[in-house]
Amino acid sequence: MAIISLQQISKQYDYSPILTDISLHVNAGERIAIIGCNGSGKSTLLKIITGEITCDSGQVSVAPLDIQSLPQKPDFENGLSVREAIESRLHIFKKLKEEFELLNEQIAKGKENTEIWKRQQEIIQFLDDHNAWDLDNQLDQILQAFKLKHYENEQVCLLSGGEQKRVALAAILLQKPDILLLDEPTNHLDVQMVEFLEELILKEKYTLLFISHDRYFIDSLATRCVEIDSGTLRSFEGGYQKYLGAKEALLSSMSKEYEVLLKHLKEEEEWLRRGVQARRKRNEGRKQRLLELREEAKKNPSLIRKMRLELEREQKHFNQSEGVNRQKMLFELECISLKINEKNLIKDLNLRILQKDRIAVVGRNGSGKSSFLKMLLGEISATQGVLQRGLDLRIGYFDQQKQGLDDSKSLIETFCPFGGDRVFVRGKNMHVYGYLKNFLFPKEFLDKKIGVLSGGEKSRIALALLFTKEYDCLILDEPTNDLDIQTINILEEYLQSFQGALLIVSHDRYFVDKIAKKLLVFDGYGDVIQTSHCFSEFLEREKEIFYYEELEKTQNDSKTQRSQKNITKLSYKENRLLESLPREIEEIQKRRKEIEPLLYNPPSNEELILLSQEYEHLNKEEEEKLDLYITLEEKRESLLKNKE
Repeated sequence: MAIISLQQISKQYDYSPILTDISLHVNAGERIAIIGCNGSGKSTLLKIITGEITCDSGQVSVAPLDIQSLPQKPDFENGLSVREAIESRLHIFKKLKEEFELLNEQIAKGKENTEIWKRQQEIIQFLDDHNAWDLDNQLDQILQAFKLKHYENEQVCLLSGGEQKRVALAAILLQKPDILLLDEPTNHLDVQMVEFLEELILKEKYTLLFISHDRYFIDSLATRCVEIDSGTLRSFEGGYQKYLGAKEALLSSMSKEYEVLLKHLKEEEEWLRRGVQARRKRNEGRKQRLLELREEAKKNPSLIRKMRLELEREQKHFNQSEGVNRQKMLFELECISLKINEKNLIKDLNLRILQKDRIAVVGRNGSGKSSFLKMLLGEISATQGVLQRGLDLRIGYFDQQKQGLDDSKSLIETFCPFGGDRVFVRGKNMHVYGYLKNFLFPKEFLDKKIGVLSGGEKSRIALALLFTKEYDCLILDEPTNDLDIQTINILEEYLQSFQGALLIVSHDRYFVDKIAKKLLVFDGYGDVIQTSHCFSEFLEREKEIFYYEELEKTQNDSKTQRSQKNITKLSYKENRLLESLPREIEEIQKRRKEIEPLLYNPPSNEELILLSQEYEHLNKEEEEKLDLYITLEEKRESLLKNKE
């Protein structure tokens, strides 16, 4: 049964229809990606669901559940610190835990009655459902993951827009609502933060509606893609890869005006298919290696350290072509170091950037990526070392603020400052409208002023303008921010045909995998790893190294615990699990015995399939609960011995 139901919804602003007679039904547990061009109505759809705006016609039905949304511009009460701002959104949990303690005191004094017991069970169920027994530790964990721990006692209103959005996202995730609505949640998150967010969403099993241009994020999370196009809505089952296939099939049957878009989609689908299959094979191999390693580690702990060191050496290997490379040298850095506000961003970096290099500059927020670009551009100087630039080097620069655009000029004046209506692009003389049509601008936009455009439209103009000029090197700082997926596809096509060098700062894993041939990975402490791994593969190896480090740490901690008595006790939740698990396991075994005779004599083939699936699920569930019960029993026995 649908928990959100929109029936024949229409909405328009002034005289512009945004949504026209659309219907959408969302079931519990679905994770729906909303896809469409900038301005197509994606954010409007979310706001209609939350009731923030009303539709002009149609019916909206939302089940009486906890629904939370992440706005693009969060609003916080003045005077609150980061930690206080998050805790203020969690007051219901604190209040219930205080009530639970009072009820415990009454029970301890012999005042237990039916009402007290019933209320206690309600609180336990609510806190269990929201995993809210240990919120302080969860809050610390999410502050660390979103790089907010350093600011936890600073006023939230003094943070940057991106940092405030991370605070709002942390608060919403900790509330664990029944329905979660996220509008571009990966903006202002580095790759590690995005991966943490993916893992958390999958673990908590939210019902989720989200808007994103991060194609790996969509493919990882979405169970369904809903596309808004020209006011109408289409639904495609599965993640981004399945969406591409279904969309291609749809466009193939439509008119020729979609030929350009169909070409992009075919290229995109083929690239993604190859990439996903390769990553899946690597992941399967990695999982198998980890399982084997767990067994080996019990017999030979030194193997873990050996594997970790081998991976670290491989991770830092930079594949240079053999012999003399006769490409034009654009930049040469010798023993470059860069320090800003006493923070080492770069230490002793040696690097050559050649004519056709395609380099992605990646790393956590604040690790020095944008500062590195500014150093190459000559806007800031290295603290020490020698930086040489090629003679007559022509550099095209795209920055996040779009400083090269003049808000007072129209599009036609921007592209044809000396009059006329023609532009020269990649060796072709084109009409400015024909060129801008490639960047999804209709003809009526030619007379619009830059100042009235949205952030995404300005980004498209800045990129389109960049490709009308001749450069030896393009330096792009977060070019995919504020762009929709269609525009990113167009950007990728232009970059792939560009004959000069590319240096790109980006957190978009998909975009980097598709464009870059080399990585410069900034660790935030001054070291810069140079590697020819694709970005996704590099991240997988980083996870593997971290896993081995954690295994080493676990072994060392185990040795320490064996040498010291660690007196503590099981948590309240662990005690409850010890009490409930035997009963739950018994119920599973009982149901399994009921199914077994039916498997040999099923009423029908369809019934056999359903019974087999249930039987397999019961086996898996019993195994998981037995493992948990044994672990808790061992922990309790260990604690009892320590107390003795």
